[in-house]
Amino acid sequence: MGLGTVELLIVAGVILLLFGSRLPKVMRSLGEGIVEFKRGVQGIEEDPRASHGDRTGDSNRAESHR
Repeated sequence: MGLGTVELLIVAGVILLLFGSRLPKVMRSLGEGIVEFKRGVQGIEEDPRASHGDRTGDSNRAESHR
């Protein structure tokens, strides 16, 4: 199933005609998802150092409310 350049351009054109109006929204959502994923990964990398202090503070706060 060797697709040449012309066939790929035709397929891309058909996709653009069918989904052209929704394509910017899809790309924007994809970009936001990637950014959130990167933030989550950075949060996981930083979390072990920060969470130790947070857990201690949370347990102290929980005991003070009892």
